[in-house]
Amino acid sequence: MVLLKTLICLQALSLLVCSVIKDSVPELLEAVGCQANETVMENRSALLTILQIQSMRYKMTDDRILKVSLVVATYSILIYLNCMMLVAVRSKAAFRETSRYILFAHMLFNDILHLVTSMVLYLFTIFYLEIIQALCSFLTLISATTFINEPLNLAVMSLERYVAVCFPLRHGELSTPQKTFYALVVIWVLGSSNILTDILTVTVVEPSLFLLSGLCTREQLIRKSWQREKGVAFSALYFTLVAVVLLFTYVSITLEARSASTDRTSAQKAMRTVMLHAVQLCLSLMSFLFNLFEVLLSSLPLDVFVQLRFVTYVAVLLLPRCLSPLIYGLRDQSFRPVFMYHFTYGTRSVKPAGPSGLAAE
Repeated sequence: MVLLKTLICLQALSLLVCSVIKDSVPELLEAVGCQANETVMENRSALLTILQIQSMRYKMTDDRILKVSLVVATYSILIYLNCMMLVAVRSKAAFRETSRYILFAHMLFNDILHLVTSMVLYLFTIFYLEIIQALCSFLTLISATTFINEPLNLAVMSLERYVAVCFPLRHGELSTPQKTFYALVVIWVLGSSNILTDILTVTVVEPSLFLLSGLCTREQLIRKSWQREKGVAFSALYFTLVAVVLLFTYVSITLEARSASTDRTSAQKAMRTVMLHAVQLCLSLMSFLFNLFEVLLSSLPLDVFVQLRFVTYVAVLLLPRCLSPLIYGLRDQSFRPVFMYHFTYGTRSVKPAGPSGLAAE
């Protein structure tokens, strides 16, 4: 009985104290209550975010395993084919000393780097793995630079065909391995200028970011609003420049082909090569449509959006980007026998046609 009376008294006293506080300082109580609610909501939101990421990271459904296996297998096959083509083009001294083969080898090497970094970034993203942002910035630098390098490399290859057809007497003088190397340096400088600007901006504005751990995305390097506009301007400038070069070389070679003093067979093959470069440029441009497709698909139900987003990723980003070097190499009558020899590990007897056939393509 004494204990029960004591509890009743304490309860009554607590109600009296709460009533006095509420009547005397309602603003304080409301402020404290709101702040507590906001803190609870923030903690709950942060907790949900962490739990969602952990759930996504470790939830391995059959559908997810199938998608990852398909993408990794495709990446691996394309990397292997590009490596075999690179070995083939580097196996002959005549190929290593021909400007067009040097540019083709550079395109293969560039695509191998792009495929490897893209596969690594894809795995980091699909499994929500956190890495040091310094490493993420390096991977993003390689991926973004190699993405821009390919159309620039196509422009230089078209100019080489233009010189070979329109200025055949000066082709040996202008298209030397040394001058080709200088052109490759320019390609890498132009290709890396956009992403390097973003990295330098982060270095100046928020250098501590590179020491943090987090998901690896290109958005981590965007710290100022002007960086997005700058990126769009750079991409539009580069691809417009390449389109103008391809159009100029195609028209010039077409006009030269109509001249009676020109080898029409050689000129027509050069025209087809430039047209192939234009197709490759269009395949590269498809990568910019991925974000547009995502916006259009975002209104669909979540399950449908996830499935179509994967299809779009494979059809727009993966396959078009990597099939063009394979098509370009196999249509070459000089390179194809050498590639088949190395692809079959020497079990298939072939007789390479030599670099002369490539010059005529």
